[in-house]
Amino acid sequence: MKLDNTLQKKYEDTGDDHVSAAEETPLREDAFALEDSEKIAHIRQNVREIMLTLGLDLDDDSLKGTPQRVAKMYVQEVFGGLHPDKKPKASTFANKYKYGEMLVEKNITVYSTCEHHLLPIVGKAHIAYISNGTVVGLSKMNRIVDYFAKRPQVQERLNIQIVRELQEVLGTDDVACVIDAKHLCVNSRGIRDIESSTVTAEYGGKFKNEETRREFLDYINLDTHF
Repeated sequence: MKLDNTLQKKYEDTGDDHVSAAEETPLREDAFALEDSEKIAHIRQNVREIMLTLGLDLDDDSLKGTPQRVAKMYVQEVFGGLHPDKKPKASTFANKYKYGEMLVEKNITVYSTCEHHLLPIVGKAHIAYISNGTVVGLSKMNRIVDYFAKRPQVQERLNIQIVRELQEVLGTDDVACVIDAKHLCVNSRGIRDIESSTVTAEYGGKFKNEETRREFLDYINLDTHF
């Protein structure tokens, strides 16, 4: 599928300018016009063209199935979070035991993909909220992280999307999320700094208060200020 001239010009003008102000993942209006099988067929052909352009022999037993594998991986796995039908249903419950302190779920695994180079982002997310009468199942927080991670991402946007979703589910602004992740676009190319990681944070409601924020960071043993 070819980009029209306007879109092509837009992407060429963007170049290496990676600034993105959108809280929502940039999607075209026709993003879900094709069935998954159709998307896989399109991507398979495009991956095949890339590999042929690189000079690879797709008749080789090790390579001939790669275009199909990559296409299925993109649509059904690593970018599966693009489709709203795959959004996890977050069941909530009344806080009958009147727990009034913050609840922290830390070390949630993050596997995402940098939208600038389509290379992996791998790290941990730490989430906290203070109930105003509603609680959510612990595994649902992991599923929300996984859903928003499974798309081309910017780490700052991922933070915001996780917090906004939990605020809506829980009916409270008192939600926070810190992500500490390695970006392979930094670790494996360009500067190739394998030690560096990126830490981002999004705080809502009471977590904007320094004392509450410090308590959260102490829980996750992150000795820094955000």
